[in-house]
Amino acid sequence: MPRKRSLYSNQFRRLGPTRRRFLQGSAAAIAGVTLANCRQNIADVQSGADTEAASNGGGEGSGVLHVYTWADYTSDQLVEAFTEKTGIEVIVDIYDSNETMLAKMQAGGGDAYSILYPSDYMVQQMIELGMLTEIDKDRIEGLGNIFDKWQNPVYDLGNTFSIPYAWGTTGLLYNKEVVSGTPEDWDYLWDNQSALSRRMTLLDDVRETMGAVLKSLGYSYNSTDPAELEEAYNRLAELKPAIASFMSFGYEDALFGGDLSLVMAYSVDAIAATLEDERMEYLVPSSGSSVWTDTMVIPPNAPNVDAAYQWINFNLDPAISQMNTETLFNATPNKVAFDNLSDELKSNTDLFPPQDVLDNCEGIAPVGDATELYDEYWTRITSA
Repeated sequence: MPRKRSLYSNQFRRLGPTRRRFLQGSAAAIAGVTLANCRQNIADVQSGADTEAASNGGGEGSGVLHVYTWADYTSDQLVEAFTEKTGIEVIVDIYDSNETMLAKMQAGGGDAYSILYPSDYMVQQMIELGMLTEIDKDRIEGLGNIFDKWQNPVYDLGNTFSIPYAWGTTGLLYNKEVVSGTPEDWDYLWDNQSALSRRMTLLDDVRETMGAVLKSLGYSYNSTDPAELEEAYNRLAELKPAIASFMSFGYEDALFGGDLSLVMAYSVDAIAATLEDERMEYLVPSSGSSVWTDTMVIPPNAPNVDAAYQWINFNLDPAISQMNTETLFNATPNKVAFDNLSDELKSNTDLFPPQDVLDNCEGIAPVGDATELYDEYWTRITSA
C-alpha cells in the first residue's frame, strides 16, 4: 500500500512524497551486497532481452508509458533498464492513497496513464465501476510463477483485470527503548494513552485506521454494521486527543529523534526503519490487522497498451521481482523470486509473517453503501 519507500533513496529517488533512508552499521553491508545483486539481476534481464531483440529483428518500442503508482514502487535503475530494453520512455506520477488515485481517475485526470497500482479492495471497486481493462493473458509472460494463492484471488477471480505485484501487512512500529512494556495488540494504544499522548500517529487512511479500531473491538476490518461503525468512531474519538497526527509517511525523523514513540505503519516502511535503527520494532497486532496486495492494472483509456503489457511482463520477471523485494521490502508474490531470496530475507517474519499471524489478518474489501458512513466518521475525526 501507499507508503512504499526505498532504503536506497539516494539512488532510486523519485518525485513525490519520499523520505530519507540511510542504512547504518551491518545494514550498510547488506545494502552493498543487495545492490550488487540487483545490478546483476538487471544485467541478466537485459542480456536476455538483447538476445530476444536480436532474434526478433530489434527490441525497440514506441512512445511514452505513463505510470501512476505509490511512491518508490519504481526506481530510476528499474526505469532505465526498462527503457534500455524496450525503447519506451517512462514517466512516473505518485499518489498517496487508493482513494486519491480513484478520485483523479474518476475526474478524468488520469487519461494519460497506461499503468496503475491499486490495492486489492480498490481493484474490486474499480471493476464494479467499469474502470479496468480485462487482461489479455496471451500477452502476459510469467504469470505461472505467481504463488497459487494469487492465481485466483478473491478480489479478482482468475486475475481477470489485475496482476499481483507485491503484498505486505499493516501494524505498529515503535521505539522499544521508550514505550512502556511491549505492545502486543491495538488495545495498547488506549491502555497507554496518557504515556503516548501526542507521541503517536495513525495512518491517514480511513479504511486502515477505522479497520484497526474495529479489530480492537473484536469486529471485522470490513464491517458494514452501522452500530459497529459508530462504536469504532466513538472509540477513535476517545483516542484522538493523544494522536499527534494522521500520517502515512514522513514520520521517521520524529520517531528516530524521540518526538514520537509509536506509529501505525505499513510493513515495507517499518522493515526499513528497523534496519536503520535497532531501537525500532514492528509487530502485527495479535488480534489481527490488514494484509494487502498491490497490483498492476490497465485503465480502459490507456494510451499505450502495448507498453503497458511490456511493463507488466518486465516486472513479472523473477529477477526484477527479487530485486524489488531486496530493495523496497515489498513481499513478492512470485515464487521463483522468493526461492532466490537470501535465507535472511526469507526468514524475516516482518517481511514474510508466519501463517498463524496471517490467519488473524484480513484483506480490505469494498464495503458498499457503508462507504458513506466510513467517510462521514473519518471527516469528523480528521477535521475536529
